[in-house]
Amino acid sequence: QVQLVESGGGSVQAGGSLTLSCAASGYTHSNGCMGWFRQGSGKEREGVAAISAGGGSIYYSESVKDRFTISQDNAMNTIALQMNSLKPEDTAMYYCAADSPCERLWFGDDALHAWGQGTLVTVSA
Repeated sequence: QVQLVESGGGSVQAGGSLTLSCAASGYTHSNGCMGWFRQGSGKEREGVAAISAGGGSIYYSESVKDRFTISQDNAMNTIALQMNSLKPEDTAMYYCAADSPCERLWFGDDALHAWGQGTLVTVSA
């Protein structure tokens, strides 16, 4: 059974930085794709970033491109999301997800993905 555990959320002022981490068990990232999604209050869940095991495919939403960086450690079966220049609109619950291939994770049905429990990021003005 796939288990994804997020960490690193918290509160920060606008312009600050946070790094989220996701550790996977029961899942071999070397075969698939992992990524981050977020859901703000009253908003739909949206993709933030995703990365394939070999790093050949990387996705970013337009709203975070150039501010966020996704990375991976295949040996540790983990991914991270470095978030810089945070804005109040980045406030959301951030979820780690896994699926294969990346196209299915980024564009496919959320119900098909493995999900973590989420970690809250709050950015104050």
